[in-house]
Amino acid sequence: MRIINISVDGIHQAAHRGLFEWLSSQDAEIICIQDLRAKQHEIEDNPAFQLDGYFSYYLDSQKPHRNGVAIYTRQAPKAIMYGFGFASGEDTDGRYLQADFERLSVGSLLLPAIGDGTNQEDKMRFLTNLQSHLNKISNKRRRYIICGNWQLAHTDSDLENADNYAAQSGFLTQERQWLQQLFTDIGYLDAFRLANRDTDEYSWWPSGQIGNGDGWRTDFQVISKDLGKQVEYAVIYKAREFSSHAPVIVDYDLDRL
Repeated sequence: MRIINISVDGIHQAAHRGLFEWLSSQDAEIICIQDLRAKQHEIEDNPAFQLDGYFSYYLDSQKPHRNGVAIYTRQAPKAIMYGFGFASGEDTDGRYLQADFERLSVGSLLLPAIGDGTNQEDKMRFLTNLQSHLNKISNKRRRYIICGNWQLAHTDSDLENADNYAAQSGFLTQERQWLQQLFTDIGYLDAFRLANRDTDEYSWWPSGQIGNGDGWRTDFQVISKDLGKQVEYAVIYKAREFSSHAPVIVDYDLDRL
């Protein structure tokens, strides 16, 4: 089963660059898209954003042209969850959408980035709430694949010239420690790293152009630990450019959802 995630810097520009034609050729079971920067009705009413054979679900932002996440799936889910239910409410601002199947839940996640009214304190508060949520659901009898733009790089191998960014949001010590706790103490896994150990694999270029400047690997598929042995293949696709982020493709050996 193939799952693809990509953060698109706006779904209109990504579609113009051929994203949906490419996606239609990938035979993916589930596609998670982040950073739509469009209202739900704009997407639903436009055939340019549809994929034949897929059910589609969206969560837009309360603020026009910001955030927004989507899930396209060949199999109709049993339920859709909008947001995590954080008391602060920022998780519903076009940041998280989850499709629940019989045994598996797949989420499309966009973490806050610094700027546009968001500061580091806001980001860390979101991460604290997210950690509590992920810790809670780790005890459930379900498997989770959370795909998204995490706005974080984990280790030096996930960032070109890492020494230059130790004081920059996305690679701060406290952010790296948060990821380390997620992957060790709570027990989730970075699906890409289970199948691909290359040290020069990046998914995001702050310059806005793939391959131009220092790359970061900030786009993950974070999975429940019991899915670790089901990861068969992982790659970051860079042959075509749809945004400043490259698609992450992971193949899983799953009999059914």
